[in-house]
Amino acid sequence: MTELHTLPVEETAAAPEGEASWQHAGFLALNAGSSSLKVALFPAEGADPLVTGQADRIGPEGTLVLKDASGQPLPLAEGGSLGNHESALDLVLATLRQAFPNLHIAAVGHRVVHGGAEFTAPVVITPEVLDKLTALSPFAPLHQPHNVAGIRAAQEAFPGIPQVACFDTAFHRGQPFVNDTFALPHRYYESGVRRYGFHGLSYDYVTSELARIAPHLMSGRVVIAHLGNGASMCAIYKGKSVASSMGFSALDGLPMGTRCGQVDPGVLLYMLDQEKLNSSQIRQILYNESGLLGLSGGLSNDMRTLEAADNAASHRAIDYFVFRVQRELGAMAAVMGGIDALVFCGGIGENSRVVRRRVCERLGWMGIEIDHGRNAESATIISSEFARTTVMIVRTREDLVIARAARAAAGVPSAQDDATSSTPPVLPDL
Repeated sequence: MTELHTLPVEETAAAPEGEASWQHAGFLALNAGSSSLKVALFPAEGADPLVTGQADRIGPEGTLVLKDASGQPLPLAEGGSLGNHESALDLVLATLRQAFPNLHIAAVGHRVVHGGAEFTAPVVITPEVLDKLTALSPFAPLHQPHNVAGIRAAQEAFPGIPQVACFDTAFHRGQPFVNDTFALPHRYYESGVRRYGFHGLSYDYVTSELARIAPHLMSGRVVIAHLGNGASMCAIYKGKSVASSMGFSALDGLPMGTRCGQVDPGVLLYMLDQEKLNSSQIRQILYNESGLLGLSGGLSNDMRTLEAADNAASHRAIDYFVFRVQRELGAMAAVMGGIDALVFCGGIGENSRVVRRRVCERLGWMGIEIDHGRNAESATIISSEFARTTVMIVRTREDLVIARAARAAAGVPSAQDDATSSTPPVLPDL
């Protein structure tokens, strides 16, 4: 896990004295998108949130659903609106105060897509830090400005309360130069054009969970496949990221729901020179019209819909997705000189037994062999007892990684939060 770059607690907020004083403390984990705001409210201890929810289509037609720990919707506070991120957060907070009258928000954690080359761990947000995050917007123009807007809204709502930025890029910052650069004139590398990698919060959680339930695997060579509407893969050698399928932007690598994945730069030159498209039009195609949606001829960006469709268009999209995952898996194993474990996470990785089965087909040469019964049940361990390489499913928890950083910023004593269960599954030795 990453360590928090924090200020002394007395410089951010007064820490309550004694364990009992944390009884009514709440810790918000926020993930602000272009027109959405994901929210999770955590207590001072434990892995289970008190409330989860999301504001969608922020604006005149916005919606907000918040659910308690039992999955029951919370009645929304009256008089609120979802006109912008600030008003959406205000409505969230009013609803939380209505449900938990004694609640005290002790710290707020934010998912921030890009931390650049400087930020290698969660950091308490100061005015100087916020200026640096804003300056990184050109590196992630479709994500960073909205992350920053969420931070500003939370600062307005909670003046004086620690706000913590948790970066998708930080997990990968220790990669060797050859996995951090492009074969461009070196001045580009020096100016920040690098292979940053993303989905770091997911990889942070999965590695921490593997360290808990399978420490013998964490001393070896692990490939984590975060497969969802956003998709990437990461090579983990002795607990550290050494290669990622994503590069300078969240477009690179695997095909995604609507994002293209790896594409020859010559295609972009063709779009510019022959089709006379401008950068905004190309950006629209690469981010919103490609991936599974584009491959399926506009059928869907959702793997569940494609699997159910079972037609030529859906087969085309699924076949390419599986092929690229297999190809990237081979590359990740080559980087580490072998593989000891493959871990699936993300919405597709955790829930699609079809994709998991197809990815693992024809990989016996890597020691990968799955038990089809375990795979159908989405068990934690889906490799067969004869397999040389362990294949697992770990349900990722980016919200918990953010909550842990927020707790640390507020001075909550570190404690085992029992992320999945008190009894780890029995895993085979390497």
